Amino acid sequence: MSIYVNADTKVICQGITGTQATFHVRRSIDYGTKFVAGVTPEKGGTTHLGLPVFNTVREAKAETGATASVMFVPAPFVKDAIKDAAEAELDLVVCIADSVPIKDMIEVREILKGSKTKLIGPNTPGIITPGGARLGIFPENIHHAGRIGIVSRSSTLTYEAVIETNRAGMGQSTVIGLGDDMIIGIDFIEVLERFMQDDATDAVVMIGQLGGTFEEEAAHWYKELKRKKPVIGFVAGNAVPFGHKIGYAGDIITKGHITAQDKIDAMQDAGMTVVRKITAIHEELGKLKI
Repeated sequence: MSIYVNADTKVICQGITGTQATFHVRRSIDYGTKFVAGVTPEKGGTTHLGLPVFNTVREAKAETGATASVMFVPAPFVKDAIKDAAEAELDLVVCIADSVPIKDMIEVREILKGSKTKLIGPNTPGIITPGGARLGIFPENIHHAGRIGIVSRSSTLTYEAVIETNRAGMGQSTVIGLGDDMIIGIDFIEVLERFMQDDATDAVVMIGQLGGTFEEEAAHWYKELKRKKPVIGFVAGNAVPFGHKIGYAGDIITKGHITAQDKIDAMQDAGMTVVRKITAIHEELGKLKI
């Protein structure tokens, strides 16, 4: 079992004919991901990477039964691409593009309200279930099937967390990068809830960073759980002195009142184990009786 995607998930790629999409979809297919089609407006009826290309997600889903999409489309076109996927009622959309206009993401939130479609990203490396499915740009060679879930707001530190679970000899059940942009789709709470219910996940590694209140909200939710799995957390930027100016838009919004230490305190108060160095994660995993 895994969360969101597995070896049976039928996947399409929006923007499949682009250079980056071609490169990563080919790698994902080689990895075993079940890609069934691509979508590029005005190129319907053609083929690419041996897959049929459609003009709309609705057409692709009708022909293939796809339930998930990874989109490699430029930031200005993300809103329309997500709308296309939501109207087709896909279960999951993974948006790789960064710097999607804030106004567009506000509209995307409205589009997704009441929709069955869940969004990962934007500005995310994606999601990977080792040995099952890769939707995004994760370096698949570092991932190994195991029983530790990973959810992260920091794209590059996600890879470090993966390596730490490998060092502990535990591997990963599913790895998710939430995205670095100011407004994103699913958050820590939704992913943690899925991991708590997943029989294939024994513990979770949660990587936060400065900006916004995502970590505090997740900590408050976790604290109220009656039955919970262990969570080992790390907050990027915890070595920055108080008052140091950080260039994250989320930190500007909170006017600097949400420091790394604030996040750490909330997570520890909730019962999470928080490490000061990401390289200490494997040591804490080794202490768990799982």
